[in-house]
Amino acid sequence: MDKVIETEVRLQRKKKLVWTLSLSLLVIIAVVIFLRSLLTPSLSKSEIITAVVERGDIENTINASGEVLPEFEEVITSPINASIQQVMLEAGSSIKAGQSILLLDKTASQNEFEKLQFQLESKRNSIKKLRLELEKSFYDIKSNNDVKQLRINSMEAEVENAKRLFRAGGGTREDIEQAELELKVARLEKQQLENEIKSKQQSMQIEMKEAEIAAAIEESNLRELGRKLQLADISASRGGVITWVNRNIGESIHEGDPLARIADLRSFKVQGSIADQYLDQLRNGMPAIIRINEASTRGTVVNIQPAVQNGIITFGVQLSAGDNKILRPNMKVDVYLVTALRMQALRVANGPAFKGASQQDIFVVRSDGRAERRKVRIGLSNFDYVEIIGNVKPGDVVITSDMSSFKNARVLTINN
Repeated sequence: MDKVIETEVRLQRKKKLVWTLSLSLLVIIAVVIFLRSLLTPSLSKSEIITAVVERGDIENTINASGEVLPEFEEVITSPINASIQQVMLEAGSSIKAGQSILLLDKTASQNEFEKLQFQLESKRNSIKKLRLELEKSFYDIKSNNDVKQLRINSMEAEVENAKRLFRAGGGTREDIEQAELELKVARLEKQQLENEIKSKQQSMQIEMKEAEIAAAIEESNLRELGRKLQLADISASRGGVITWVNRNIGESIHEGDPLARIADLRSFKVQGSIADQYLDQLRNGMPAIIRINEASTRGTVVNIQPAVQNGIITFGVQLSAGDNKILRPNMKVDVYLVTALRMQALRVANGPAFKGASQQDIFVVRSDGRAERRKVRIGLSNFDYVEIIGNVKPGDVVITSDMSSFKNARVLTINN
């Protein structure tokens, strides 16, 4: 009987020990799970943004700013000194070629035109007078030359007579020598007169040429002023929209002052600007992406300005679709200049998680709902995509939200 009681006591003790060990094990497991939940960071699925890794083309871009401008804009300036008399059309008005924009008071320029006409007529009369004076002077010199020739002919006859008389014994050698000397002097005088005639002819041509040039200058000035007076009827050379007009009636304006601007709003261009640190990457012909809110259009870089102002370089972008309906004058846009292109790269949607470093850690969501940290290399990037090189494959889900607050975590728990 004592043996039965002892056996039951041992069994009860054994059962009690098993229950105690089992309960302790459950407590230890619970504590471990609790501690792991405390040590493993977690966040809600609604707090993050994810994107799927895929293969596709990606362009590397650098950011610039831009302003939409009409592809054609004509600045109409005043051709004369005048004052604004009347404004025919206001800014924003559509205009056709040849249509008048404003009227100028041309009184002062008209008086100047009439003054030039009188001056030109006076110059022409002076030329006529000079021609008559020169012709008379030349005629007088030529007449004197003819008289000299007659005297030479007479002296030649006297020399011959003196020689005949000497041979006949009725004259002396001194008479012959005197006649020959007088003939020689007369011939020298005639030669001098002929040289004077030639010089006079040349001077006459020069004086006439100078007078004709002066008259031609006066005539050219007159024609130019006449042309400017015709242009003073300010009108459009082509159709478009008036973007600005000087409407200060009575204001005095000078030649060259702007009066109006006419733009063709059917086609646009972009004037971009970028920091001079990107000068070595900027070149004519490089592709450009113009971002307008959620829409985008493409173009090509042209007309890079050589001068740097306040650390900024300006350039033009010729749009492939300059007639895009979303474009408006003076609209501010984002310009992305394409510096490189890679085909069929591993890419993921760009987001705050990517800081621009060539190497960085990202979080990839696993199938068990947790996100693990992975070190990857960053390749090309633009406003839409980032190229990821290594440690990911197509189909992986990447957290693109800013994860800087979890920089020390290896694994994250994502709660639904």
